[in-house]
Amino acid sequence: MKILVCISHVPDTTSKINFSNGDSEFDTNGVQYVINPNDEFGLTRAIWFQEQQGANVTVVNVGGPDTEPTLRKALAIGANEAIRVNANPTDGFFVAKQLAEVIKNGGYDLVIAGKESLDYNGGMVPGMIAGILGSNFLNSCTAITVDGNNVKAVREIDGGKETVSTTLPLIIGGQKGLVEEKDLRIPNMRGIMTARTKALTILEPVDAPVNTKAVKFEKPAPKSAVKLVSPDNLDELINLLHNEAKVI
Repeated sequence: MKILVCISHVPDTTSKINFSNGDSEFDTNGVQYVINPNDEFGLTRAIWFQEQQGANVTVVNVGGPDTEPTLRKALAIGANEAIRVNANPTDGFFVAKQLAEVIKNGGYDLVIAGKESLDYNGGMVPGMIAGILGSNFLNSCTAITVDGNNVKAVREIDGGKETVSTTLPLIIGGQKGLVEEKDLRIPNMRGIMTARTKALTILEPVDAPVNTKAVKFEKPAPKSAVKLVSPDNLDELINLLHNEAKVI
């Protein structure tokens, strides 16, 4: 089984976020980048298929040279090889077009992408890839098993979970549940050293329209000060809720 894991290169949640050029561009200065968490769950599940069923695991990213440390980390975790599409990931459709081309040329059986990335939370790329290729698609996937060409998966739906059966080739939008957090892999020294010798192929992008662009970024409004009211002063609490908060 050939597995392709799509990797997004996203800011660490502990990074301080700023914008530049009149708040029209994200300021990358001082920002630490990591593997998108939803993608990391998918990668760990792919490594399980590698260890238990002899799958070959490739990771792919659309981005510039600055994303290569993230791909190398994925190789250190256990992926067999990596692909970088040498392009700025301008919007979801552009990224989906690039990934669809890689999938089409690579003959992958299972494509695992995170259901959404931590930075833009668009949640559109996995479905777009499936639409472009006409492939089977499952989103919000929390469990998956493969037996030959047959797949059984569990996905989150409103109010519960749904168990479905399908066949390969398949594209999934994965999330936490594919593996538990405690099972996520941390690269060891042997993995880091081995990653240096694994293939990292750079591909030039295919032509694709850029349909959207960021016009302006805004930070959430700062939280207002908290007013503390004595539990014995219910009249003051009611007054504040009625006249200031205007919730009663």
